[in-house]
Amino acid sequence: MVEPHVAAILDVPTASVSLTEARALCERMARTHYENFTVMSWLVPRSMRSHVAALYAYCRTVDDIGDEAPGDRIELLDRYETELERAFTGTPGHPVLVALQETIRQFDLPREPFARLIEANRIDQRVCRYASYEDLLHYCVHSANPVGQLFLMLFGYRDEARFALSDATCTALQLTNFWQDIGRDRAVGRIYLPQDDLTAFGVADKDLDADRASEGLRKLVRFQVDRTRRLFSEGVRLIDSVRGRLRVDLSLFTRGGLAILDAIERQGYDTLGGRPALGRAAKIGLIVSTLLSSRWRRRL
Repeated sequence: MVEPHVAAILDVPTASVSLTEARALCERMARTHYENFTVMSWLVPRSMRSHVAALYAYCRTVDDIGDEAPGDRIELLDRYETELERAFTGTPGHPVLVALQETIRQFDLPREPFARLIEANRIDQRVCRYASYEDLLHYCVHSANPVGQLFLMLFGYRDEARFALSDATCTALQLTNFWQDIGRDRAVGRIYLPQDDLTAFGVADKDLDADRASEGLRKLVRFQVDRTRRLFSEGVRLIDSVRGRLRVDLSLFTRGGLAILDAIERQGYDTLGGRPALGRAAKIGLIVSTLLSSRWRRRL
């Protein structure tokens, strides 16, 4: 079944939905889609929730078109980019863009980060593996880093220093998702482990098709997990540079990512045999401990 936000791009309405209807769709998407942490946290100030939901719904829709939409996904992404242009210069028809247009206007958001997210999904249609870690980081510049930058802009931060710290955290979160989903990605023909690292650790494609990770693959995943932890350590300074509830939300994103890396480690760095994830109790525990303590970052 094609979800409503994806179906809408298959046949964009000629008459725009109301802003109220559009916002309601975005908020449903933010509350119901699976994430390591729900983006519509009660920690987000009430006045900001519709805008955070609109940003989330845009990102979710771009990813779902790139991953799940029937037909020519490049054409559909082009069509969605046309809707993005209309959000800046005219009247969009897609309900997510109707909601996002109000957010763009209120916070004077630039087009470029939104366009990079669409380009990331175009890359996914053309590229199924990456030659080097640097190539993978270039992908993250499009797929992950724009989200953090836009989120900071919603809360009034636009300086390059904070953007750089946000980029480190967002790249780390994207890489964490890759190491978490090695088996799932391989099943749909994608390999995010860099080819030069696969070669260095003696891991062949057939090793990625097995039910359990080989010793070489375990060592490679451990190498990538350690590398990703260093990125989290680099980006963690962003938390102390912002104010209010945003600090807690950023802490939760970082701690959630680190918790997934810990779960990968507990599985012996084998994510072929089972996808490491956080259960409800673990999520609640992280929320409570983050609220009760501001000293956890010293333990990174």
